[in-house]
Amino acid sequence: MSDEPLKQLWRFDHVAGIAHISKDDAKLAAVIAKTRDFHLNIDELESPYEALLEAIAYQSISGLAARTIFARVKALGSNGRPPTPDQLLAVSDNTLREAGLSFAKIAAARDLAQKTIDGIVPTLEEAHKMSDDELIERLDSVRGIGPWTVEMFLIFRLGRPDVLPIHDYGVQKGFAITYGKRKIPKPKDLAKFGEKWRPYRTIASWYMWRAIDTAGKAARKIKKSTPKKKRIVIKIKRRVVIKRKAAGRKKKR
Repeated sequence: MSDEPLKQLWRFDHVAGIAHISKDDAKLAAVIAKTRDFHLNIDELESPYEALLEAIAYQSISGLAARTIFARVKALGSNGRPPTPDQLLAVSDNTLREAGLSFAKIAAARDLAQKTIDGIVPTLEEAHKMSDDELIERLDSVRGIGPWTVEMFLIFRLGRPDVLPIHDYGVQKGFAITYGKRKIPKPKDLAKFGEKWRPYRTIASWYMWRAIDTAGKAARKIKKSTPKKKRIVIKIKRRVVIKRKAAGRKKKR
């Protein structure tokens, strides 16, 4: 299968998608009007294995640190590409640690390499033929790769049109900014609201990220919701402190 047919598979009518998600929604339309045109920067030469290896390196650390670490991992390969699955399995843990990967990420990278060799992680051609749910189920079996990582893969590597990462903090925060909420939404509430964006939830997610960019310092005002149990514990502690202070005052008298 040539590169050109593969390129065509991820393309969709984003103009129709933007019209759909902003229809009868003045707030979302305002975000779209203030930001740059929708665009997914997809590397057509990057394999699913390479994309997921990079995703593992980027997990839970800053972008700058992740870029540095992945550059070191990439240097272990050849021709400017990351090490192949076979090459990665042959590299020692010490070498991968020196590159900056934690022991957990080393285990995840090795599992990814082995499952790529075993055919569990699909080739790019196979991935384009699989549904979102099939890919999530298949890739979720790889150690260290959860739904969020697969969703990022579906959006930024395969260019799928209808992906809504309901657990992504950026999407949650962008939603709160766009719709005037003081706190970020619960995933289930975001999923429910997002039904109106089908079948272009990827575009809506992309504009939720852009909403943070346009909000500037105002984005800092959006807070995470405090779980009810935590609030109850805080209230109890406050009551205990108040009672102790009151008892102390009585003793002094």
